[in-house]
Amino acid sequence: MPRQAADILNPAAGCGLFIQYLTTAIVSGPFRRCRLPLGVDTKASPKSWTMARDYSTEPEDHDAFTRRFDVFYSRFAGVYDVLVKALPVWKDWLRQALPHIVGPRVLEVSFGTGYLLSQYAARYEVCGIDLNQRMVRTASANLDNAGAALCQGSVTALPYRDASFDTVVNTMAFSGYPDARAALGEMTRVLKPDGRLVMIDVNYPNEVSWPGDLLVECWKKGGDLIRDMDVLFESAGLAYQDEEIGGFGSVHLYIATRKAH
Repeated sequence: MPRQAADILNPAAGCGLFIQYLTTAIVSGPFRRCRLPLGVDTKASPKSWTMARDYSTEPEDHDAFTRRFDVFYSRFAGVYDVLVKALPVWKDWLRQALPHIVGPRVLEVSFGTGYLLSQYAARYEVCGIDLNQRMVRTASANLDNAGAALCQGSVTALPYRDASFDTVVNTMAFSGYPDARAALGEMTRVLKPDGRLVMIDVNYPNEVSWPGDLLVECWKKGGDLIRDMDVLFESAGLAYQDEEIGGFGSVHLYIATRKAH
């Protein structure tokens, strides 16, 4: 997860963020019960347990936000790789995307260390792009000879022609982009008509869920930007479905289709 604060350059701050990352995945995985905080009236309506849901505002300086994000992943790419491989809950979330990927041409944007890519790259003609050079190197090593064409680049300037891909995959990354409309616009641009965007990310639960809301607030404290995805998908001309797949409703699988004109 990216950080907006300048202390992203501090190793201690980065380690603390990974502890939060680890705790979130464990707590929100196989366990579905939680203890309400002291002072909450359990006899009251569940709606009274929810927090105010405030969507994030875009950072004023997109470049500075992205640089801090990039520095963080450069510093902790190795630890990130270990965590993704070690956490079954995290892998379970990512694998939810697999049944929705269709070929023959697939693009994964912000593939990280390449875990999800490794699950499908051999079956399609696959391209991948990630902002961070260390992530590109790590994913290339993890994929070995899977045949994916990986490169470094930005989601807001994808180096691919219009209508190039049957599926674009984006997992646990969209909330780290400083310009949501530009990022979604580029991913939509490279989709073929009737192509699909398969996205997994954190957002508020669709129904009342105190623990899910709390987890979203934790992600926001870590620097993630939580957006109104209904508005974004509609403005991009995408028809979509939204399925909650974990985190007490805070982890969403979005299947969005580019409308054919």
